[in-house]
Formats: sequence, C-alpha cells, structure tokens
Amino acid sequence: MARVTVEDCVLKVPNRFDLVMLAAQRAREISAGAQLVVDRDNDKNPVVALREIADSAIDLDNLKQAVITGLQKQVEAEEPEEDMMELLAADSQVAGVPFEAASDGAEEELSVEGEGVEEASGAPPADEPEA
Repeated sequence: MARVTVEDCVLKVPNRFDLVMLAAQRAREISAGAQLVVDRDNDKNPVVALREIADSAIDLDNLKQAVITGLQKQVEAEEPEEDMMELLAADSQVAGVPFEAASDGAEEELSVEGEGVEEASGAPPADEPEA
C-alpha cells in the first residue's frame, strides 16, 4: 500500500490540529488493544490510525468524543433519578425506625432544649416587656 500522506487525511478532517488529536487518540486506542480496521502492513500505530482516518474506516464523531472525554479534568457525575431517591428513602431506617420519624424527633428535642437555654440565660423573654 502507498504511504499515507496528510493530504489524504485533510480531505476527511480539514483542520490539521484536529487531525493530529484524532490520530493520536486512535493510536492510543490501538495501543490499548482496539480492533484494527485496516491491515497493519508493519506500520506503527500512528500510521495505522492515519490510514484508518484516510479510508473513513472509523467513526470520527466517536473519536472526537473520546478525545474530549480524555482531556476533561473533572468528570461530571450524573444526578440520581427521583425513582432511585425514593427507593433509598424507603430503605433507610435507623434501628427499625423510618429515617423521617427519627429526624422529626431530633428537631423537636432541639426546639425544647432551645427554650430552656433562653430561660437559663437570664434574659427576659421577648414577649414580656421589662418592668
């Protein structure tokens, strides 16, 4: 087979910088064990990647997405669906008591303790005027 030239690939990917990024990503995939679409012919992985791009043997959109995913510093985590949240809430029990009931009791205890703190501080209640 004839040597691969960049001009053959530029017809498929007009921007040379994008071409380099796509070929490098495909060469990494080949090194990681991805299936070859064209014959190797004793060529190295970057040359095989360029030949695949020139022959339109691989999907460039999937390759572009792989480049973007590889360059991301922070991967966005998916939000849990509402159905999953309902299942988690239904399953969460503390010592046989549903989570909602346990947390409601804690709020009531805090409000009772809060009233006692105001009285112990010696400050007059806000409802009664000072004498």
